[in-house]
Amino acid sequence: MLFDLRGRHRRRAVRVIYAGLAVLFGSGLVLFGVGGGIGGGGILSSLSKEGGGGGGTGYSSQIKKYRKLTEQQPSNASAWENLAKDLYHEAGNEPYTVANTGEVTAKGKALFKQVSAAWQGYIALNPPKPNSELAQLMVNVYGEQGLNEPAKAVEVLQISVAYRPTDAALYAALAEYAYKAHNTRVGDLASEKAVSLAPAEQRTRLKNELAEVKANPSREKTYTTTTNGKTYTGKLNSKHELQAQEVKTASTPASKSSSTTTSSSTTSSTKKK
Repeated sequence: MLFDLRGRHRRRAVRVIYAGLAVLFGSGLVLFGVGGGIGGGGILSSLSKEGGGGGGTGYSSQIKKYRKLTEQQPSNASAWENLAKDLYHEAGNEPYTVANTGEVTAKGKALFKQVSAAWQGYIALNPPKPNSELAQLMVNVYGEQGLNEPAKAVEVLQISVAYRPTDAALYAALAEYAYKAHNTRVGDLASEKAVSLAPAEQRTRLKNELAEVKANPSREKTYTTTTNGKTYTGKLNSKHELQAQEVKTASTPASKSSSTTTSSSTTSSTKKK
């Protein structure tokens, strides 16, 4: 079998993966225009639009209906499935998503946690044919713009994979998420498959892109700045502050390297991601 599917509820759901899997979505590769991690637009963007949010339509009554049904019938897979779907679409409305940009707000991420709980309730019932379209939506939930849980993104991609078995971009997406989840085995297998499926003239570029993701899964960049005549190099923290180490030159007397934290908003050479 190509990927590690040890989880009990995965064995039946993804048994068709044996012959070689495809995977869907990802935070992006420039080569294929997938998502926003390395590039933008393309497959990921179109998937997001196809399965997007509510677009102004309210889902509160449906959510209330299916939430009550899951409480009354906790073994009703359809109820959990529809609850997850309606919660997801509700998250496409304000105040959960910014209308002009599609950015998920703090309230939206809180709602995504409810989507995740409903999805977990659905998949725990081990449906014989999990909803592949819903699984695709769940990648948005677990992606970088959502809850940022790459390991769970890999899990839902493995459910969707059986329905998209020959797409190089999807294998590339799985590879990227797997590397971000520090699952090198799955990442390497998906990367190899993505390269083999890619057009001949694009294989070298794709191989290099995926190698970069493997080497630096977080995609953190190193920045250099000068403060009070001293040069520092480092990476941005979650607050977009530069956590840097002083760069010593040959002419500088030997001493312990000093460190500093510099706000990226006041340093012209430091850029936010």
